Amino acid sequence: MEASLQIGTLFGIPIRLHWTFLLVIPLFAWIIGSQIGLTTGLLADLFGVPIDQSLITSGFIPYILGGVVSLGLFVGVFIHELAHSLIARANRIKINSITLLILGGVSSMEDDVPDPRVELPMALAGPVTSLVLGIICIGLMYAHRLVEGSAAVEGVWIFVWGYLGLLNVILFGFNLIPAFPMDGGRVLRAWLAKRMPLTRATKIAADIGKGFAVLFGIFGFVVFNPILIIIAFFIYIGANQESAQVQYNVLLRDLTLGDVMSGPVMTVPPEMPLPKVVQLMYTTKHLGFPVVDRDVLVGMITLDDVHRTPEIDREAMQVKDVMTRQVLTLPPSSPLTDALRIMSIKNIGRIPVVTDQTIVGIVTRTDILKVMELREG
Repeated sequence: MEASLQIGTLFGIPIRLHWTFLLVIPLFAWIIGSQIGLTTGLLADLFGVPIDQSLITSGFIPYILGGVVSLGLFVGVFIHELAHSLIARANRIKINSITLLILGGVSSMEDDVPDPRVELPMALAGPVTSLVLGIICIGLMYAHRLVEGSAAVEGVWIFVWGYLGLLNVILFGFNLIPAFPMDGGRVLRAWLAKRMPLTRATKIAADIGKGFAVLFGIFGFVVFNPILIIIAFFIYIGANQESAQVQYNVLLRDLTLGDVMSGPVMTVPPEMPLPKVVQLMYTTKHLGFPVVDRDVLVGMITLDDVHRTPEIDREAMQVKDVMTRQVLTLPPSSPLTDALRIMSIKNIGRIPVVTDQTIVGIVTRTDILKVMELREG
């Protein structure tokens, strides 16, 4: 995931922090700290444990405790995602990373067409882990008598562990809502996929997820809760994206680049004047060309590369002055889904197909979309 910093690895899985994570911790600390009196009363009533508030509500302590609870919550979220990842890896699914960000965590997995028999236990692993963590935290809260100190110190202990226990139990329940792509939605999709084609099961689960997203958004506006509105937005967008991704992967899963590439490929030399390349784009209706020097691919020139150059300077420039030199290439045997994934991640429109350092074809995003349209028909 872009804009993320790797902070280490666990079980061979890279652990990353997205920049939004650095914003949410102080935000949550402030929210928790500003409502600490109300929350303490709620915890006391809910768990039937008296809580001494003399230290909890003193000075800056509410915001410090808010920060502690926020960090504890995200540790729980991380363990939740780790449970997903370990179950996936046990089923031979490659885990690229776990990233913590503003609304929780994301496990990046290489699983183009999910197997319902694998997805069901993998989806359940996270919520069940959150429930177990919640029970452990609540158990630690009830062990407050083991804390050596005053009633005020016991109050801090009860508040922190009680709050974390409650949050993890809420996380368990919230994740089981059948709002795809949340865990509950994935459970629903896995159940449906045992009874119908995966694409149809995904569409049904995604439509239900979008329905929940609309309800969350409306409720968020009614109660003026921006976090709920953001969650609704991400669920709606995520449901659309994952539904489309599964459809693409199912339609393309048995095709390679060699099956759909265009060839022979029109190339340009690095010394070609830039105005001539622009004219060639108008003539051929191609928006990019591989740049070849002595039969070796040395770059790619696209209309975007030309537009980044001031028009007044183009007359005196050649292809080699503006071309992209680091070109992503794939062999003809690569799955077509790999090309589509790379194009989406890197935001590029074409990938040269290379064998033994010789360009033998090219695949564009338009080529892939045409193949999908034909297969859908």
